[in-house]
Amino acid sequence: MQSDLETEEVLAAVDLGSNSFHMIIARLRDGQFQIMDRLREMVQLRAGLDKHNMLSDAAQKRAVACLERFGQRIRELPHSKVRIVGTNTLRNAENSRDFLRLARQALGHPIEIVTGEEEARLIYLGVARSLAFDNQRRLVMDIGGGSTEFIIGEGVSGQMRESLEMGCVSFTQQFFSDGHISAIQMHSAILAAAIRLRSIQRPYQRMGWVEAVGASGTIRCVADIVTAQGWTENGVITTTSLEKLIEALLTAGHQEKIDLQGLSDERKSVLPAGVAILKAAFDRLKIDRMVVSDGALREGLLYDLQGRIQHDDERDRTVQALIRRYQVDEAHARRVSEMAGQLFQQVAADWQLNQDEHLCKLQWAAQLHEVGLAISHYQYHKHAAYLVAHSDMPGFSREEQYALSAMMRGQRRSIPSKQINQLSEELQLPTLRLMVLLRLSLVFNRGRSEQTDTYVKLMVTEKGLKLTLPPDWLSDHPLTEADLKQEKHYLKSADIRLKIDT
Repeated sequence: MQSDLETEEVLAAVDLGSNSFHMIIARLRDGQFQIMDRLREMVQLRAGLDKHNMLSDAAQKRAVACLERFGQRIRELPHSKVRIVGTNTLRNAENSRDFLRLARQALGHPIEIVTGEEEARLIYLGVARSLAFDNQRRLVMDIGGGSTEFIIGEGVSGQMRESLEMGCVSFTQQFFSDGHISAIQMHSAILAAAIRLRSIQRPYQRMGWVEAVGASGTIRCVADIVTAQGWTENGVITTTSLEKLIEALLTAGHQEKIDLQGLSDERKSVLPAGVAILKAAFDRLKIDRMVVSDGALREGLLYDLQGRIQHDDERDRTVQALIRRYQVDEAHARRVSEMAGQLFQQVAADWQLNQDEHLCKLQWAAQLHEVGLAISHYQYHKHAAYLVAHSDMPGFSREEQYALSAMMRGQRRSIPSKQINQLSEELQLPTLRLMVLLRLSLVFNRGRSEQTDTYVKLMVTEKGLKLTLPPDWLSDHPLTEADLKQEKHYLKSADIRLKIDT
């Protein structure tokens, strides 16, 4: 009998947060999600970062033990049906690559590290899809373990996104590490959060919003407490109820003495810091009431994954936006993309490249390869690599962005081995192979006006590639022949032998 996890409609999302790890498994039916399972464990990964941003062995062991339990539920799912993302702590940890190798083994799936802006986009998507759909402007706030995200948007589209370096775990370490809760400590934490909020205060207030919405554990915990204590109604956090909560924390004086309905024991240690961040946001952004959403990052991941499966991929929109911004020659980019796709189909099986994961990356690279011309023709491939690496690219993980940047850098001249080797291990070989296909496509499209043809036959050999062309074709195209000879030299440095037959 086939298990639930073997059906193609089942999707899973895992959020490796700085405070808690979350997993959600859902079945997609008629465009709607039916939640099958939710798991959450408070790992406090951020607490394992030392002053040098090294993740401790103890924190890694806690995290891997949790992920082994998660992996038991999702290991059978295909990679295309699972998204796993790491956030602030894994963005900052100097030894995150070592941990990610262990984490991948535990889960059986690749892990993406997302930027703060991408984290904010996914949070907003999860919140917007969980609320009654309308186009009123909302401010969404999510307090994590190491960062806090602020997003203003309408409908399902976030228009302003910011991720600030302050979270309930990092602020606990900084201001409440001994467990005591004094007025001085609380004031210092609120002030520190207010200082960080200065960078967004004016632009956010200028844009404005109709409703403020809180997401994730810390804000939901505050809403539960102030409701249970009778300080508010219907789970709405008000300025008055927040001030009463601060008074109660100061009266307790220590995290172990906090005795409030609606508060679990595991949240006691990080509550004062979370409340300080929330109070600073209320003060600086002039929030007087905040409702709480059931949706957050993990739900946003599910909806984003649904979009990819149904060919409504945010990454496609991002690439098209860059093409327009940098005035790329779209006809030429399309010819390069079409030929790269033809070459891909001929070698995909032997090179272990798959349609879902790799072809789209090759075509994005083909479409974007000339963005660097917006800066200068001289070394435009390097300019393209810089623009792709440093642009805000919604939908892309940090590693995806770096891999795409490496392909930009390696589209011509020498192979950027150093940049490829800086990618995670599982991305290095596929990125190199996609880069080779892009390079060959560019060789045959250097004339710009030439139409993509099917006369190029490419096959994988034991030592590299064999390129077969019609008789006399090279003698009729001497410039391409010279380029191919140069390409043989460049590919040899990457240990790929290119043989040319006519």
